[in-house]
Formats: sequence, C-alpha cells, structure tokens
Amino acid sequence: MSGLGEVRANRRIVFHGLGALGVAAALAGCGGGDDGSSDGDDVASGTQLTTTDEVPVGGGVVLTDQKIVVTQPTEGEFKAFTAVCTHQQLLVTSVEEGTIHCANHGSSYDAATGEVAGGPAPAALTEVAIKVDGDKILTD
Repeated sequence: MSGLGEVRANRRIVFHGLGALGVAAALAGCGGGDDGSSDGDDVASGTQLTTTDEVPVGGGVVLTDQKIVVTQPTEGEFKAFTAVCTHQQLLVTSVEEGTIHCANHGSSYDAATGEVAGGPAPAALTEVAIKVDGDKILTD
C-alpha cells in the first residue's frame, strides 16, 4: 500500500455515532413544526361553530373539524381559540373547570385567555374572533 493507512471504525465509534443520531432524531420529534394543517384561520367569517347551550359555563367544546375550541369562562362570556396545542401541534382534548387540556403530553391553557397554565406548551393558544347571534356562536 501507499503510505496512507486504512481507516477502520471500531465498535465504540459506531455505537457512539448511532447513539448521537438517535438523540438527534428524538429531539427533532419533540419540536413543533408546521404540518400544513388548519389552525382555525381558514374558517370563513360568519360560519356557525356551535350554539350557546352546547358550551357549559367553566367548560367548552373542542371542534375538531374546524380546529377551534370555544369556551364559556363565565356565564354569557364566550371565547374561542385555536385548538392546536403549541407543544406539538396536536389538538387539545377537553375543557373543564376553566382549563383547556391537551391530554397528549399534559399541556393546559386558561379557558378565558388561552395563556399557558401548564407545560410543556411553549406559547398561548391564538384567540379566534367570534360573535354571538342569539343562541348561535359564529366566526367574526
């Protein structure tokens, strides 16, 4: 052979490399990303979301098709937010006792403001403009 020696990777180098690759893949999976899904922004103005009697006081309803959560923090006060959790862009799962819950990884949000009440969510839910017309809750 010429003066260049043959380079071989020993088991330790290979396994360390595979371990680092696994860590990188796991971290990539934990980050949020835009999956191209709707987050309530493409619902046309004037679209009926629900009715006032379907939204309990202190609770709410998750509208999976529209990806919107409608809440009633206090009697007669209705709020709406994107139902896409800011942690991994999965849908929130329920609203109870003034809190919007995402059972996927344990995040929670204030049902009146959309602010993070418990992690790992990094940011608040975005408010969606709504209006109440009689007993109908519509996008604004």
